[in-house]
Amino acid sequence: LGPGEGRAAVLLQPFVHQVGGHTSMLTYDEHTICKPLVSQELSFYESLPLAMRQFTPQYKGIVSVHLKKDSLGNLTLIASPGLGQPDSCGRLDSAGSDPAVTLWHKCKWAASASSEHGLVKWSHTQVTKTFKDSCPGKMLLRTDLQYHTDSLLEDANGNQPERKSYNPWGLHCHRQHLNRMSSKHNENKLQQFLLLENVVSKYSYPCILDLKMGTRQHGDDASEEKKARHMKKCEQSTSASLGVRVCGMQVYQADTGHFLCKDKYYGRKLSPEGFQQTLRQFLCNGNQLRTDLLEPIILRLKALLSVIRKQSSYRFYSSSLLIIYDGQEHKESADHHLPFPKTHGTNPSRVDVRMIDFAHTTFKGSKSNPNLTPHDGPDHGYIFGLENLIKILQNLSEGK
Repeated sequence: LGPGEGRAAVLLQPFVHQVGGHTSMLTYDEHTICKPLVSQELSFYESLPLAMRQFTPQYKGIVSVHLKKDSLGNLTLIASPGLGQPDSCGRLDSAGSDPAVTLWHKCKWAASASSEHGLVKWSHTQVTKTFKDSCPGKMLLRTDLQYHTDSLLEDANGNQPERKSYNPWGLHCHRQHLNRMSSKHNENKLQQFLLLENVVSKYSYPCILDLKMGTRQHGDDASEEKKARHMKKCEQSTSASLGVRVCGMQVYQADTGHFLCKDKYYGRKLSPEGFQQTLRQFLCNGNQLRTDLLEPIILRLKALLSVIRKQSSYRFYSSSLLIIYDGQEHKESADHHLPFPKTHGTNPSRVDVRMIDFAHTTFKGSKSNPNLTPHDGPDHGYIFGLENLIKILQNLSEGK
């Protein structure tokens, strides 16, 4: 490590609760994740309408990251907060005081030679003394998490086998990201990452449904080829008929103690009936249907709908909507018995609804694409998807 680099070593690891998307999301600290910076997304977060803030992750600033390879070929990502980039909201006090923060990321991939989809063993190198000193009492390492990557495939009946441990999707994205970074490998090239709130950090067993919203997915700047590809995906999925499709999911099964996971390939093949079934499955914990969650989810979606209807010129192309709840009911926790305003129907923290992924979001006055003609009025494709989602959940709550 260079001078001063070891003082605030942070382990950057794949975000284990990533259920969709193709960008690698990394864990920065317990409450913060980071992802490669896209100027259009930054522009969105910087000019975020106040009314939308409760429905998006909190934006925490920018961090510079560069890749280091050790003599064994292990990849280490080093982040330097504030390196030529002022930290936008002074949130990283602990990190900001250091000239650099080392993100230890040494992943060894051992995939069986016989098959590309063999067992992938993900192991971290020993934690150094520096790391231990910088994180007293915090054991951030999970050693030897194992994933069966072949569970991304389906069995002969088209079913995805239940997955053990964590959702492998984030790891899959992360491997691709590391491969891309190392093929363009340049030790000193700084890559900027966005720091965002980890919206699932308060849940012990986060059940997450990632929904791709709207009837159109391509951005205004998409090439003809990309446009055609996205339009085909929309036509062949529930995006066209419902304005929403499943992009990924993990549901904690209380009976087995594992997460049941589905990926975007599963979501693309669903019919409208299949979509409704998947929504039902998302609320099923292996023992029962969590009907108690329907009302708070519906109320939160309706609140979002009224906000989106008021956002003129915004188009949230290719963005996702996360619906989140905790797979383990906290009977023991007192905060669920506190009186909450009736408007929430129930403790609002039990469920959460957040919009994410704004790399293709356009709006009037966006700095990243000043030449594009802004759209008029609200995003009708998004509204169509939200209305259908609410209808389907209402049907479920009426036992249909």
